[in-house]
Amino acid sequence: MMIPRLRFALCICALTAAAALGLALGSERFGGLVPCALCLVERWPYRMVLVLALVGLVLPRRLGWVVLWACILLLLAAAGAGFVHVGVEHGWWPSPLPECMAPNLRGLSISERLARMPATPSKPCDEPTYLIASIPVSMAEMNVIYALALAAGLAIFAVRNRRSPP
Repeated sequence: MMIPRLRFALCICALTAAAALGLALGSERFGGLVPCALCLVERWPYRMVLVLALVGLVLPRRLGWVVLWACILLLLAAAGAGFVHVGVEHGWWPSPLPECMAPNLRGLSISERLARMPATPSKPCDEPTYLIASIPVSMAEMNVIYALALAAGLAIFAVRNRRSPP
């Protein structure tokens, strides 16, 4: 039987991952923000955390702890992906994704140029997206802060409660 504290931590893990995904989708759908390719990559760790945490709720105690630590590592991966995006936004390095680069259309006919155009509009990865215009913190920077804070909180919980009785 899983201890209630571990179940609570996994619930928090799932809810915060769902909140991050909900904020991203809500800002896209209702705020009119267009995600770039790196923004879409940053969402994958949260999807995996959400699924893992929900699965961890039904697993035995020992496996529940393994799932919690896996979620912590995935949150660190989310922070890493966010940091890469922040670096691209600030011009510290180029984007690692080819989707972020402008296509080279020189020397092509009009029909070839039209064929290479994406079906849906996209946003360049080096252009920061601000959720609140008056606060100069991009969504990628918010993702790094959010993922690191959540990973740190869960790691502190896991270290303090690993050997505690139910």
